[in-house]
This record gives sequence, C-alpha cells and structure tokens, in this order.
Amino acid sequence: MSEAMKIIKVLVVEDSPSISKVIVSILNSDPAIHVAATAYNGQEAVALVPKLKPDIITMDIHMPVVDGFEATKQIMAYSPTPILIVSASVFAADMNKVFRSISYGALDVVDKNELLIEGDQKGSDRLIEKVKFLSRIKVMHHPLAKMEARFEGPVKTIEIDKDQDLRRIVAIVSSTGGPAALLTILKKFPKDFPCGIVIVQHISTGFDAGLAEWLDRECQIKVKIAVDREEIQPGVAYIAPCDLQARVEEGGLIRLYNEPPRDEQRPSGNVLLESVARVYKEKAVAVILTGMGADGAAGIKATKKAGGRTIAQDEKSCAVFGMPKAAIEMGVVDKVLPLENIAEAVSQALHE
Repeated sequence: MSEAMKIIKVLVVEDSPSISKVIVSILNSDPAIHVAATAYNGQEAVALVPKLKPDIITMDIHMPVVDGFEATKQIMAYSPTPILIVSASVFAADMNKVFRSISYGALDVVDKNELLIEGDQKGSDRLIEKVKFLSRIKVMHHPLAKMEARFEGPVKTIEIDKDQDLRRIVAIVSSTGGPAALLTILKKFPKDFPCGIVIVQHISTGFDAGLAEWLDRECQIKVKIAVDREEIQPGVAYIAPCDLQARVEEGGLIRLYNEPPRDEQRPSGNVLLESVARVYKEKAVAVILTGMGADGAAGIKATKKAGGRTIAQDEKSCAVFGMPKAAIEMGVVDKVLPLENIAEAVSQALHE
C-alpha cells in the first residue's frame, strides 16, 4: 500500500461503552481511518499502546482506574503517540486536567458533546479532520521526571524595565500545540508586566474559558477571556473568545464582533494582528506560534509594515510549523526563535 493510501490506525480510549461506540462509528465511517482497538480506562490504554502502535489515540479525561491525564503522561513518556483529547469536561478540576494533558504532549481537544448531537454532522467531520491531521505529527518523548520539575519547580521570570512605555502591546497567535506554548511564554512574565497582551488561540468551542482559567492559575500575570469594550491593562493577557472576531481599537479597547470567519478562522489571528498594527504601529510586538495553516501571517506582515517587532517560533520547537513558516516565508519576521527564548525576546523588543 502506498504512503498516500496508508490507513490511519486509531486507539479509542473512552469509559462509556455507548459513547465509545459512537466515536468508533464516526471514525470507521471514513475509509482512511480504522479503529484498531478500544480501551475503557487509562490503564488499559497504557498497556495497549506499545503493542498496538496506533497512529493516533482519542483520549477521554474522566475515567476510572487511571484517568486520561495520567494515561497521557505515561504514554508520552514511554510510547509517544499523537493524542487527541475528546472531553465533555465542564468542571474546573477536569478542565485543568485537559490542559495539563496538552502540556504533557497531547495535541488538541474536541468537545465530546458535539459528537452526540443526532443529525449534526459538523462534530463528526471535525473529529475526522483532526484525527487525519494530528496522526501525521511527529511527537516527542516527555520524560516524567523532567516534566514534573517543569510544572512544580520555580520558573525564572524575565526582568522588565519599570519605566517602559505603557502604550505598547504584545499580540500572540497560536493554534495546534498553542496552549503549552502559551504557558511556556506567559509563565515567564512577571506580575508587573508593563503592557497588555492580546491572544488568539484556535481551540474548540467551550474550551476557551478553561484555557484562560488554567493559564491564570499557572502564571503570575492575570489571564482572562476578553470582554467587549474592555480597556487593555498592563500585566493582563486577554484571550479572544471562541466564535467571535476580536480587534483592538483606539484608546486601547478590545472590541468583539459577530462577523464571519476569515480564512475559516473565528477568532482570526490576522483580524486581531491587523488591528494591533493599525492602532499601535511601531509600539506593537507580534508573535506567531505553532499551528496549522497560515493564520497570522498577514497580520505579522501588517505589524512589520507599521514598524512593529515580529517574532516567530522555530520549526524544531513547534508541534506544527505551518503558521510560523507562512510568516517566515513572507520575509516579515524579525526573529525566529526556540519557544524557550521567546519571552526574553518579547522583553527585549519592548525595550527597543
């Protein structure tokens, strides 16, 4: 069989037999996908992976014996495999596990509830699309000891000039792999970070608030979902809510609009960054992180043209190099850096 015709082998991990049956049915409906096995808790999944060697795993979070978070940690430490979280978690504790799982190497999350709506094909199509795309990503080992130290040990924050111009702004766009990348950057910013930060992160509807709450707990700066007509404050990161377009306007205000997607994205990184370039001009610092597609590239170009500073994540540290690559190939990126160095580069750009 040619590489182009290779069937994607999936392990479905879900404790509910009825929901597992739905997920299996959806995935097997596509001729390019085959569910090779199912597991009903994380312990079964961890034991199956080295034998089955699936191309991708769909992972529930709330399960008996071993939950999806612990299973993700074990799998990414010893048998690294692309993992898509399929969760209906609405409780803060479970939502926290969703994003910690992503930080330990899971690639993305979809809303399980979308798969259970009878007659609604959108959720099924989205699941199939994500499984096909994520199965092609080469994931890396996440040794448990190193990862535990990363989350529980002290993180050195960057130094900030207290006399910097408060009229500056940092804008960040990210997609697949973005939550973990955002944590790495935002966690290094001190509580008295001298300007506001605006963010577009592509994520499934319903998980934006959980992402903001998780980052807020992990970081010294405040992280929240943006609200229409909110005034941007220093030391606060504002995440654009799902299904709305976000812009900044004169006077440092965030505006949210119920507009159509741009290049299939809502919120769109290009929409946000172009508004940042228009309002803040040379006082803007724009960052484009890991993600599929090209969203943000046009916005980075606008920022560069307006005199702002532009930074892109390098290929080696990206889960998916699509978005940074598109901006880099336009020739509008000032610095291409490993993820670990981006927070420091943002600080330097604010000093310039």
